[in-house]
Amino acid sequence: MTREVQKSARTLDTRRGYSERVNPSVVPELIVSDIATTLGFYRDVLGFSVLYERPEERFAYLARGTAHIMVEQPTGRAFLAADLVRPFGRGMNLQIEVADVDAVYASAVKSGATLELAIEEKWYRRDEVFSGSRQFVVQDPDGYLLRFFTELGERPNRD
Repeated sequence: MTREVQKSARTLDTRRGYSERVNPSVVPELIVSDIATTLGFYRDVLGFSVLYERPEERFAYLARGTAHIMVEQPTGRAFLAADLVRPFGRGMNLQIEVADVDAVYASAVKSGATLELAIEEKWYRRDEVFSGSRQFVVQDPDGYLLRFFTELGERPNRD
């Protein structure tokens, strides 16, 4: 992570009252078709903050708690493996942990966002225990799938 991002992350922590330093080792960068639409969706519907942006490059670095995402509407150089065809990000979904998944879900429903999976409680086997999540999947304006969840804890595997 660059010094600029580290410094901005510490500044966001202080301004927003986060108790942890945020230094993610992986931050996905999503190519988007319209930066203004994307920023409105992530900020106003999903509760992300703009950590910093470069409007001249149509780029923004977003954070919600410890979840970080970069978004960019290409202005020239873009790292693409193939032509972009909607929905973007096929075959991938981003899992984002939040403290209150029901509040994020309500905001997504109210906005009219495309839901791929309505809110549910799901238990996944992990070796000798089951790990629980309350979760839903929503599509962003370009079709990227975002799975928001709140952890429910663990329970023994009784099988």
